[in-house]
Amino acid sequence: MEFGSIDELEEALRRADYLPDRGLATALYLSLALSKPVLLEGEAGVGKTEAAKALATVLGARLIRLQCYEGLDVAHAVYEWNYPRQLLHIRAAQEGTLREEELFGPEYLIRRPLLEAIWSDEPVVLLIDEIDRADEEFEAFLLEVLSDFQITIPELGTIVAKRRPAVILTSNRTRELHDALKRRALFHWIGHPSIEREIEIVRLRVPGVPERLAAEAAAFVRELRALDLAKPPGVAETIDWAMALNALGRKEIDAEVVQQTLGSVLKYREDVDAVRDETLSRLVEAARTAAPAG
Repeated sequence: MEFGSIDELEEALRRADYLPDRGLATALYLSLALSKPVLLEGEAGVGKTEAAKALATVLGARLIRLQCYEGLDVAHAVYEWNYPRQLLHIRAAQEGTLREEELFGPEYLIRRPLLEAIWSDEPVVLLIDEIDRADEEFEAFLLEVLSDFQITIPELGTIVAKRRPAVILTSNRTRELHDALKRRALFHWIGHPSIEREIEIVRLRVPGVPERLAAEAAAFVRELRALDLAKPPGVAETIDWAMALNALGRKEIDAEVVQQTLGSVLKYREDVDAVRDETLSRLVEAARTAAPAG
C-alpha cells in the first residue's frame, strides 16, 4: 500500500490505534518514499516499537522483529546452517544417493530475521529493536544491510533484496550509535507527548475508559515524570495503569487506589518508595487539579 501524502499516512496510523505527532508521521512517510531506514530514539515506553507495529498494519506487511542484545551475532540475527540436516546429507552422500557439493544450498539455511526480511517476496516491515543494546561489531555489520539491502553469505554469494523492506531501528540511547549507521537512516526523536495527546492515546487504547479517569491518569503520570526517578514512566505505563484502573471499575483516582496500583506505573522499588504518604497525596491532588475537564 502506498500513501500519497503525510496526512493519508497519519490518518491510517490513527485508524490502527496509533497517534503519531506530525514529526513522526513525516519521518515515516519519508522513510517509505525514499526507501530509507528510520532511526527512532527516545525514552523507553514512548511508542517506538508500537510505531513499527502500526506501520506494518497500515501497509498490510509482515512485521519481522530483531530484538537486539549484548552478544548478538550473525547466527542469531542473519542466518546459520542447519547442521543436523547437513549431517544427514553427508551420510546420504557417503551412501552414494546425494552429492556433497549440494551441502551448502539455500535449503540448508536457517533464516534469521535479517535474511528473512531481505529474502521475502512479500511486503515486510523490519524492526531492529533496541540497536543500542547490540555490540558495536554487530552495528558495523548492519551497514551493508542498510546501505544496499543485501547480505553476503560466503558459500552462496551476495543476496540482494527482492523487494526492499521498510526498516525501523529503535534506540533507548543507552550508548551512542556510530555516525556511519546514523548517516544511513532518517532520524526522529520521540519525546513524551503533551497531556492532551496522552489522554487521547489512553482513550484510544483503553476502550470504555471514563474520560475523567483517562485525564487524571495522564496528569498523574506527568507529575511523576517531573520527579527524580530511576525510571520515569512512559506512555506504555500510562496505558497499562489506565487499563488496571478501568478493570477495577474506577472513574477517577484517589490516594488509596494509586497506592494499590502503583506497580503498574513504577518498576523500581526505589521509585515506589519515593512516592509515598505526603508525596503521593500531593501528586494525586495536583493531578486531579491539572487534569483537563472532559
